[in-house]
Amino acid sequence: RAPNGKWWVVSDRTQAPTGAGYALENRTIISSAFPDLFRDLNIQRLSGFFTSMRDSLSHWGRACAQKQSLAHPEIKALSEGEQPLIVILTPGPYNETYHEQSYLAGYLGFPLVQGNDLTVRNGIVWLKTISGLKAVHVILRRLDDDFCDPLELNSSSVLGVAGLTQVARNGQVVIANSLGSNILQSGALLGFLPKLCRRFLNEPLKMPSVATWWCGEPQALETVITNLHNLVIKPAFPQINQHPIFGEDLSPVEREHLVQKLRANPQHYIAQEQVKISQAPAWSSHHKPNINSLAIGLRVYACPTPNGYVIMPGGLARIASGKDERVITMQRGGTSKDTWITSPNTSYHTSLLRRTTSSKDLVRGNTYLSSRMVENLFWFGRYTIRNTHNTRLIRTAIQFFLEFSTEHRPIEWSTLHQLCLWFGLMPETEEATKKSKQVVLNDDDIEHQLIQAVFSSKDSSLQSNIQQFFQLAFNIRERLSSDNWRIINQMSQRFNHGRHTPTLSETLEHLNETSADLVTLSGFTLDGMTRDQGWRFMSIGRRIERLQFLCVLLQNALTMPPESNLDWLLELTDSIVTYRARYSAQPEWLPVLDLLLMDEHNPNAMIFQLKGMVKYLTEVSVNYGNGGYEDIFIERLDSLKALDPDLSLYHGSATLLNWLNETYTKSVELSDLLSLRFFSYSGKASTEQF
Repeated sequence: RAPNGKWWVVSDRTQAPTGAGYALENRTIISSAFPDLFRDLNIQRLSGFFTSMRDSLSHWGRACAQKQSLAHPEIKALSEGEQPLIVILTPGPYNETYHEQSYLAGYLGFPLVQGNDLTVRNGIVWLKTISGLKAVHVILRRLDDDFCDPLELNSSSVLGVAGLTQVARNGQVVIANSLGSNILQSGALLGFLPKLCRRFLNEPLKMPSVATWWCGEPQALETVITNLHNLVIKPAFPQINQHPIFGEDLSPVEREHLVQKLRANPQHYIAQEQVKISQAPAWSSHHKPNINSLAIGLRVYACPTPNGYVIMPGGLARIASGKDERVITMQRGGTSKDTWITSPNTSYHTSLLRRTTSSKDLVRGNTYLSSRMVENLFWFGRYTIRNTHNTRLIRTAIQFFLEFSTEHRPIEWSTLHQLCLWFGLMPETEEATKKSKQVVLNDDDIEHQLIQAVFSSKDSSLQSNIQQFFQLAFNIRERLSSDNWRIINQMSQRFNHGRHTPTLSETLEHLNETSADLVTLSGFTLDGMTRDQGWRFMSIGRRIERLQFLCVLLQNALTMPPESNLDWLLELTDSIVTYRARYSAQPEWLPVLDLLLMDEHNPNAMIFQLKGMVKYLTEVSVNYGNGGYEDIFIERLDSLKALDPDLSLYHGSATLLNWLNETYTKSVELSDLLSLRFFSYSGKASTEQF
């Protein structure tokens, strides 16, 4: 914005315009923090813009679906109230704007997919789901077009979909923004826009651009070289990765070098007038005074609809936070602000494309779960339980270590230590094994190992498992509520303790807080998630992980001395309260094993896991074809019920040890079978799947 209040355009974004999701998230946060202010000032809502975007994409998607049914009679046309399949194509979780993409996908209700979630067959783009291939009608692209199709565009790309260009060319899928639209964000066009607007629209630009020269014109090149000290040199095309060069910063030698580059390849560069960037007040807790004047730029958004363009009543205000305030970019650490557009009256949005919906159009299931999403949910469930068990295990070991002195440490300690070794939480090198035999003599070593079990960077430490859990949560971001994500983010940040090495007491505090967070997340999965197929696979993952932990735990416990105290075993399995409520006595092997193995009312018991597995696997077989996965665990369940407590539930029982070993092996086999069947889908697009 110029000193006279007039706005000028610096650049356009038509490739994969990012930032709308950030603007929406900013608005959600700020409106929650200042609800009275928003009401009193009548700030225009952003939801109408996103409703228009969704309705517009749905309109074009229905038109595409009609084309598909005409070109492929075996594909059924959409019913009156049926929604087209609209997906958001992302480069993946390692992209710097992935958070925005997942947030936008969750808000709009569109599946967030990567290139390998899609496939082209018979001239149609299909989404690979656990129930077969589903025809895609609209792709909201957040992937640069050069990477969208390795067959016709960048052959080295592993992010796109082979054959996508030809499908779009045939009109069998709508891509927004369309492939090739990035040419419009070339700065080389800015200098020609005034004449183009006069020529085609017979009117001036409604918002002028900053004075821009394309160096590919000989006359413009000489003007640029003559006035280089007042200009900013930028790449003419977005594919050229180069930071802006300010003429005023150049030494005579640097200036001459730049002139040579301009003359060698003038078509690759543009020059813009160096303007003074707008200023806005910004709060910072790191500087004095706390309120400072910082450079600001505004990114605004427009969406095409059947009735014309709709403009977002706001935008993403970006703040320069780097040393050079002449450049505003998120990639250099810039921050953002919410942008308010006031209205004299309270505004209400009406959808541009209202449709009549009847009872036959109601949807009570998610039919567009991609195989990758289901796999992430499966492992999200497994890592939730894995981290819960590891947290309890290390916490119990630390409590033993702190409570008992070296000479009075109970015999159960060696089993706890062995479990930590088995789960990879503590080192098992030859040197560490020698030291573990001397652990009662060297507490410094074991204390260090216990702290490292939590904070070490090795793959099997609790910190690494939490990081894996965080990555899985990030991959399913659109399936998580803001409250759930806040807990996950809080838990991940807790382990970023910097260079400070926590003490054992601080480590114990970390574990208590982490355990509470994991219990909260488990409550969310049990009470807050819709019971769709994704939830079912997540629940299977949870049951597998708990079953495997019980197998390993009990196998180790059964080899302890028979006089061992079993309180720690009940603590680890979160069954101590139940046991004490039923038996007002010291824990003994028979009632403890019965509670942990055969009590159907104990959610942490083995039989509870097996019954849940049979139920969920049966539902999977019914919905996706009989795979017989449940038969394995029906046999395991029957064999467990057949055990005679008096003859099998005792310390050192060979029958029970064999049963636990075989059950563990079967659970590993099941995990592999599910991965092959559902997480690497490559089935044919058959008529039945149509």
